[in-house]
Amino acid sequence: MAVDTKICGITSAEALDAAVAHRARFVGLNFFEKSPRFVSMEEARALAARVPGAVGKVGVFVDPDDMLLEGAIAAAGLSMVQLHGQEAPERAADIRTRFGVDIMKVIKVSEADDLEAVAGYEPVAEWLMFDTKPPKGATLPGGNAIAFDWRLMAGRSFRRPWMLAGGLDPENVAEAVNLTGARCVDVSSGVESAPGVKDPEKVRIFLDKVRRL
Repeated sequence: MAVDTKICGITSAEALDAAVAHRARFVGLNFFEKSPRFVSMEEARALAARVPGAVGKVGVFVDPDDMLLEGAIAAAGLSMVQLHGQEAPERAADIRTRFGVDIMKVIKVSEADDLEAVAGYEPVAEWLMFDTKPPKGATLPGGNAIAFDWRLMAGRSFRRPWMLAGGLDPENVAEAVNLTGARCVDVSSGVESAPGVKDPEKVRIFLDKVRRL
């Protein structure tokens, strides 16, 4: 079975075009203002206009209010909302119903017990994402270029499709997929030349490596 990819935190037309040209299944636009990958509504609208219909447009949010969600979904035509904060299952379900979008809930992992949170979100999210729990003092909930122990995922199955994130890059993605059995991977900092600056060539290399898995 093929492995799909989401290129997250895209901020430029060049990076977006590279993701589309080399067959990313999803592209991510970040609406968290503290992130170096943050895009304004105007920037999101312009980038989203370049995305063909076969590619999913995912908006990344951290504990968003309804006003932000409404504006971003309308501006970018988002097909999925990625919740990367402390959103409870009830909040995820409310967003799903209120805005008519698919939900991806991020589960932050550092030890096996963290995976117990999955049960609460499986009934209300179309997708799960497993990302590294940020270190103490970190200002970003994700995109910190840190991987968790992938062996924690070995042999596990879930009721929803899921993505593996956290510290992935062209050099380690094959090992990550082999250890976890992931059928979809998410990359952000691992294809950047600087924080928030996607390198189109690194995007191409990553996608080509994943496609050969």
